[in-house]
Amino acid sequence: MTELTGLSITQILDGLAHGAFSSVQLTRAYLDRIAQIDPQIQAYLTVTPERALADAERADQQRRAGDTRPLLGVPLAIKDVISTQGVETTCGSQILKGYVPVFNATCVQRLIDAGMVLLGKLNMDEFAMGSSTENSGYFITRNPWDLERVPGGSSGGSGAAIAADLAAGALGTDTGGSIRLPGAFCGIAALKPSYGRISRYGLVAYGSSLDQPGPMTHTVEDAARLLQVMAGQDPLDSTSMPIDVPDYLAALRSVESGDRPLAGLRIGIPQEYFVDGMQREVETAVRAALDLLISLGATTQAVSLPHTEYSLPVYYILATSEASTNLARYDGIRFGARVDRGDMWETYKATRGQGFGAEVKRRIMLGTYALSAGYYEAWYGKAAQVRTLIKQDFDRAFEQVDVLIAPTSPTTAFKLGENTADPIQMYLADILTISANLGGICGLNVPCGFDDQGLPIGLQILGKAFGEDTVLKVGHAYERATDWHTRKPQLQGVR
Repeated sequence: MTELTGLSITQILDGLAHGAFSSVQLTRAYLDRIAQIDPQIQAYLTVTPERALADAERADQQRRAGDTRPLLGVPLAIKDVISTQGVETTCGSQILKGYVPVFNATCVQRLIDAGMVLLGKLNMDEFAMGSSTENSGYFITRNPWDLERVPGGSSGGSGAAIAADLAAGALGTDTGGSIRLPGAFCGIAALKPSYGRISRYGLVAYGSSLDQPGPMTHTVEDAARLLQVMAGQDPLDSTSMPIDVPDYLAALRSVESGDRPLAGLRIGIPQEYFVDGMQREVETAVRAALDLLISLGATTQAVSLPHTEYSLPVYYILATSEASTNLARYDGIRFGARVDRGDMWETYKATRGQGFGAEVKRRIMLGTYALSAGYYEAWYGKAAQVRTLIKQDFDRAFEQVDVLIAPTSPTTAFKLGENTADPIQMYLADILTISANLGGICGLNVPCGFDDQGLPIGLQILGKAFGEDTVLKVGHAYERATDWHTRKPQLQGVR
């Protein structure tokens, strides 16, 4: 039943409601496909077949009893940086190999409460530090569109799993573009919610003021369904905001009639996001998408975000500083790996030296330097000030327009190993996504074309803080007018 694995969440819910198939049949189809395909892709770190089938059997029984929860019987997978009770959570790192949480992250618990079937945990760059999923402490994940290319990072396992039909939907996390970049490279819908929209409780921290969980799916409507379940204040997370959660599906329905569904919508085109050296096909596809949005009734105007040029250094000072603090807890004493050297300090050094990968060590050292005596004000303090200026740029822009439209990445997916020897070149992969995290706003990737090598191109729709309903509405209208999101990679040995 591999054809079942190509359905959207909306189609799955319709099929389950009408008895076209059961959750057990659907889950078995996914598990069979994972067994067949994932050895090529390596999207999963952990597969949970026994739990998945038990979840599915229970969901079928509950549906027969009249249960209509919004995700009842839908098979999903979770990035391995998000805590899952009873299921190993490693953050893609050897230092947490064997760690099994005793609690669920709030976003996971809300999905479980909505009826999710858990397929397993997905590969990622170690502690979410990377743009390609080549920094995993276990193995490299490959892009389903071209197995010699990266799927993006750090949520590359999540992006690849959706593109290869290895889950109906997945959770990723976005600290500087780690949902949107895999979304662009893998050709799927991928939403970074506003900071504070979804609880971070149970999300293992990299950069606490930047991290945000979010959905990665086949369609914008599917992303809205997952967001609807996860969004909202959580008393366990003081940074989750006490703001009403809109009816996202109703927002989408508002653009499903008429030939000008975006009439009155104001689109800003940030000049700083169309950078020198951008791949020709990327700019062409994004400009064509803008023309289509205009034909749907939107108007456009140029806007400027003048402090964008400082986003990359600001991000890597702030994020690494927070990482150096957050990762201090991995010392071999409380949980995770331990390399015993007798002496406490030698145990610390040996555990961290062997447990952390090269990129994690690099970022810890950068952050520790930025926070050190004599450098704090010059580096961290100044970066925090410039972050405020970046946020103010967005605030001014959203006084004039409803959304911003730009490429998600200046290029399509690069080859495995192409940037691993040059950390700065790797960091530049996130140049168009980082600012949104610094400003706390929301952003959505939708596929908008393919380059000459058949690789997906991503369109980025940015909205004001807690403006996910507008961003999703624009993405949904664009999807309804195109078929880019319906195209599937041709995986070897799969019909």
